[in-house]
Amino acid sequence: MKLFRSFNHAFEGIMYAARTQANMRIHLFVAALVLTATLLLRLDRFYVIALIVLIAMVLALELVNTAIEAIVDLLTVAHHPLAKTAKDAAAGAVLIASAASVAVGYLIFYQGITSGGATVFAAVQAVPANVALIVLVVAGILVIVAKAWTGRGSPLQGGAVSGHAALAFAAATLLAMLYQRPLPALLGYLIAALVAHSRVEAKIHSAFEVIWGAVLGSVIALTLYLLVHPHVVL
Repeated sequence: MKLFRSFNHAFEGIMYAARTQANMRIHLFVAALVLTATLLLRLDRFYVIALIVLIAMVLALELVNTAIEAIVDLLTVAHHPLAKTAKDAAAGAVLIASAASVAVGYLIFYQGITSGGATVFAAVQAVPANVALIVLVVAGILVIVAKAWTGRGSPLQGGAVSGHAALAFAAATLLAMLYQRPLPALLGYLIAALVAHSRVEAKIHSAFEVIWGAVLGSVIALTLYLLVHPHVVL
């Protein structure tokens, strides 16, 4: 399917950057920490959206920088001043975006830490939506990092960790913790198990890789939920 191949190629580009570029790995790690911090501070949804846009901008520019470096290396054999200029300019674009993100992030988190009131502590209605979004994003980031680190499989098929299983079990665990009722939890884990089984049945992942994905997704969801709700007793 052409659309599926397009998504797969896009994820391959992300994994290549994560595997070969130290800055990309740093950006992904910082993104996961920042998104987790939004839950700890219970930031308003508007601030979470702003941070997600900034994170996406920095990661996208890092991918563009990686693409420019690859093209320059392909077209030039000997050292050329213009090749250096192209690489430096691309790196400069990432630097400007990163600096702007740090500045805006500082202002947002300063507001969250010092203001109190509805912005931080009383945005109860916004918390479940933010938790669901950030759990899935963090799980996706860690799956990409794991696949890039092992270097096995394609982004959407195969690899040391099943991304489908990780996301499915992260969603099921979060559903169980948010509602804390047997029926939603049972249905959530049943659907997650079916997703995991489909990956083994299609011979895309081994049972071991699916189990790793399920454990990763469940641990991420449980950890982030407990950070947001430290009073919960398991």
